[in-house]
Amino acid sequence: MRVPLSWLREYVDLPAVTAQEVADKLTAAGLKLESIASHGHDVKNVVVGEVLEIEELTGFKKPIRHCRVEVGEPTPREIVCGATNFAVGDRVPVVLPGGVLPGGFEVGARKTYGRLSEGMICSERELGLGEDHAGIMVLPAGTPVGADVVELLGLRDDVIELEITPDIGYALSIRGVAREVAIAFGAAFRDPADVRPPEHTSRAWPAYIDDPTACDRFVLRQVTGFDPEAKSPLWMRTRLIRAGMRPVSLAVDITNYLMLELGQPLHAFDTDKLTGEIVVRRALPGERLETLDHVVRDLDPDDILITDQSGPISMAGTMGGLETEISDGSTEIVIEAAHFSATGISRESRRHNLVSEASKRFERGVDRELPLVASWRAVSMLAELGGATIVPGVTHAEVEVRPARVSIPAAHPGDIAGMPYAKETVVRRLEQIGCVVVDGDDPAVREGGVDPTGVVTGGELAARLAVKGDDMITVTPPSWRPDLTDPSDLAEEVIRLEGYERLPSVLPSAPAGAGLTEGQRLRRRVGRALAEAGYAEVLAYPFISADDFDRLQLPADDARRRAMRLANPLGEDEPLMRTTLLPGLLKTLVRNVGRGFADVALFEAGAVYRPREGAPEAAPVLGVERRPTEEELASIEAALPDQPWRVAVVLVGEFERSGWWGAGRQASWADAVQAGRIVAAEAGLELSVVADQHEPWHPGRCAALYLGDLLVGHAGELHPRVIEAYGLPPRTAALELELTRLETAMRGPAQAPSISAYPVATQDVALIVPDFTPVADVEAALRDGAGELLESVRLFDVYAGAQVGEGNKSLAYAMRFRAPDRTLTAEEISAARDAAVALAADRVGAQLRSA
Repeated sequence: MRVPLSWLREYVDLPAVTAQEVADKLTAAGLKLESIASHGHDVKNVVVGEVLEIEELTGFKKPIRHCRVEVGEPTPREIVCGATNFAVGDRVPVVLPGGVLPGGFEVGARKTYGRLSEGMICSERELGLGEDHAGIMVLPAGTPVGADVVELLGLRDDVIELEITPDIGYALSIRGVAREVAIAFGAAFRDPADVRPPEHTSRAWPAYIDDPTACDRFVLRQVTGFDPEAKSPLWMRTRLIRAGMRPVSLAVDITNYLMLELGQPLHAFDTDKLTGEIVVRRALPGERLETLDHVVRDLDPDDILITDQSGPISMAGTMGGLETEISDGSTEIVIEAAHFSATGISRESRRHNLVSEASKRFERGVDRELPLVASWRAVSMLAELGGATIVPGVTHAEVEVRPARVSIPAAHPGDIAGMPYAKETVVRRLEQIGCVVVDGDDPAVREGGVDPTGVVTGGELAARLAVKGDDMITVTPPSWRPDLTDPSDLAEEVIRLEGYERLPSVLPSAPAGAGLTEGQRLRRRVGRALAEAGYAEVLAYPFISADDFDRLQLPADDARRRAMRLANPLGEDEPLMRTTLLPGLLKTLVRNVGRGFADVALFEAGAVYRPREGAPEAAPVLGVERRPTEEELASIEAALPDQPWRVAVVLVGEFERSGWWGAGRQASWADAVQAGRIVAAEAGLELSVVADQHEPWHPGRCAALYLGDLLVGHAGELHPRVIEAYGLPPRTAALELELTRLETAMRGPAQAPSISAYPVATQDVALIVPDFTPVADVEAALRDGAGELLESVRLFDVYAGAQVGEGNKSLAYAMRFRAPDRTLTAEEISAARDAAVALAADRVGAQLRSA
């Protein structure tokens, strides 16, 4: 939200303060500052001139005029100009020699087209008032000659840009920000909505509300005889530009101006294009609407529409329809102002990926009392500036909505803040934001009173606080603050207005025995270990689409295809919660490779969401007026998915970089398997690796990782079809491992191993086995056969050739033996080695290879 300081001063009696001081006060009150922009402060020596004579110069490729201009000096100025849209007697802005235009552009006297030009006649764009550069800016007749244009047009201004969070929709208006500024400076505030429209008994245009859940107030007013040639006044266009909006036409500019000033979106219909009664309703199946952006949209049954007898004419609160758009020749206009459902507009906007200035305000909550005032001000301005005649009468359709009321102890804000606030302070601050505060506890609130539309007016928190018997107050929030529905909301208002900087800084005491659990420690160790191994951590969104399952080549009956669907997804293209970490990692890998990073190794640790068998598809949605019962809590728990913690890696390119020291090494399936071993080692566990076939891995380059008989993950090279579907580089490798299963298998806190001081004995053995024999099986047999004296066993060579026979391979192992209490004898070492070889021969048919 861009807020010109001059616009604020119109409604707040500000002292002589700078824009930075205003921004600091707003920041202290909880509004986030984005930037401060200054306009026109560098402009000087621009005055009003009257054109006395115009001489048309000939012999040039474009029209050139030599003008004599009276600028309030003893002699007129001679100025050469290429524009032709002004005549003798017109008043125009003139920058004199030595003057400066916006951007630091200096103007001097110079000879051009054979004539002396003492200055420049300016267009709107040259003065920083817009993009119109088609001709000179002609000022109203009677503008004083020689007057300072900077002061006359209000060129000097500062604009404060604020980032408006979803809970303070009222600040998306000059009215809302001005109220905050007035409170911050203790200055008088003049409400631009403090207008009393005339009473009417007749209707402007027939209309009614068909769905009360979509709209609870709908107002129409009508004007006739509007002059479509009427231009928006300069002050209006200037303010719109300063606020970040482009002037379009007078009728559109008025609706935009009032939306910025009051926070109430308005829409103008061409009366000649309306057919019959206007109805606010939900969309019907199969309905379509071409909106103002020339896009034909398929409407959803939950969309809120404004319709007439011809069908949909506007997507309520979001964008109007093209068929009823006011055109350059529209003279009969109907102004619409309404109060639509905030959640309904929010979902409609996201569903169609259509965000407008109106939808931003409606989804944050608009003042329900504004439509009557805003529509009256709109037709009044159409009459004043566009020569229109206001048609007597107003259409006012509404659904009764009782205001929310909240009872709280006067000491509650102080309890939340950790410092006491006097009751008078609490009441004063709440009244400053527009609340009505009365002493005493409202029994309806304590009982969880709810108005007929289902809006919570108290809630369990208020009821529990009331039981304390403290000095109670009952607060009715203003209509422009629909976010104030809870005692803590009111406490926050008191705290922020009293000043966050006044809150004491108290270091909380750490309770004895608290700290990270073993599972939390493991997750941190795993992250550090993978980072040390060369992987970079990423955090992908936990949302996926059904197309990801197809790209991963998952079978139709794969459990990973059963995913939780979000009730209100951020985007309709990814409405599901992830059941595997791989889609997010693969998309991140594609982005990195696409930006020129050919050697990438990424990892992510996070939860996946696996629906339970027999669980309901959606959790029940409960109200907030009371605590859920045990049965309701159990039903919510039953609908929640299992959320195991997983670790996944993807890698491509060189895993060991090449350089002056020599050639590097390409990443392969073996690195993905090793990443799994690194993760397991942090849990003090060792994995066994078995060849497997499991999507989305290559069927011949996929390994299953086991902890005993428990499957914990898969690693290997991705299937070529998966690589093609995601646009990945060839031979991309990946791992996905369920860390939760490792956590359950941990043996408790890690114990420091005892280190033997006695020497180690190394024995190498080479075994010939059939080439289909898994290496893990051979290693397991050697470990079991060698017994307790074996410290480690490591495969250091694999050979296949004529010397070992066709269909065989040779596996060479280095075996380390050591005893904790003595030096081993040669006989003990040989016996342990022979026992290991014997068991390998018995289990896998291994034969000791001779030299």
